[in-house]
Amino acid sequence: MELTRFFTEHPKAAIAFSGGVDSAYLLYAAIRAGADVTAYCACTEFQPRFELEDAMALASSLGARLVFLRLSALEDETIASNPENRCYFCKRRIFSAIWKRAESDGYDLLLDGTNASDDLSQRPGSRALAELSVRSPLLEAGLTKAEIRRLSREAGLPTWDKPAYACLATRIPAGEPITREALARTERAESYLSSLGFRDFRVRTRGNGALLQVRQEDLPLVLSRREEIVNTLKGDYVSVTLDLEVRP
Repeated sequence: MELTRFFTEHPKAAIAFSGGVDSAYLLYAAIRAGADVTAYCACTEFQPRFELEDAMALASSLGARLVFLRLSALEDETIASNPENRCYFCKRRIFSAIWKRAESDGYDLLLDGTNASDDLSQRPGSRALAELSVRSPLLEAGLTKAEIRRLSREAGLPTWDKPAYACLATRIPAGEPITREALARTERAESYLSSLGFRDFRVRTRGNGALLQVRQEDLPLVLSRREEIVNTLKGDYVSVTLDLEVRP
């Protein structure tokens, strides 16, 4: 099904919105098609401040209605315990909250930005979306990540080259409890590296240490700022190591 046809057949919908590449293009396409849509952005401990700021700025530039839903993921003991399928429970909690608010706003259809490049077998959260009857128009239209980036660039969306971003909880190994302190230090570390010019990187927790994962082209930047990076991150971590299996 083509995306324009989807919104012709479904002219009123709620959209789960993060401000990332996929949900941004989905919101743009819905508005361009003249659909009655509202974007819902869930705010938990797992989202860094810049993601929320990006979501607000993009929705404003599109003239879209944006609703922020504040809820705690860590209040759920199962999520906080960080099992292998944590994403399932987290998605279930977040999308249930979005559904509840969207229905009270008069919507009976909820959409998300899953696309045709996403490997659903590797995404426990996709089961929660199916259970909650969330539709994925980008996937149904067969649009891949590369195509969405191309279309976003043609549409003039600032997200067209935005690096993929997973929530802060993914930096903590499965089985290790997630705490507000661990999330906060991760956000501080990644905000700092971002200020140095790094893109598409991760600072993962390994015991009491930090494991840096960067792109190959950013290795010279790591080495040139090595001492500064180590000294800064050691304010929160016992050790700082570099993963030589660089990010693709």
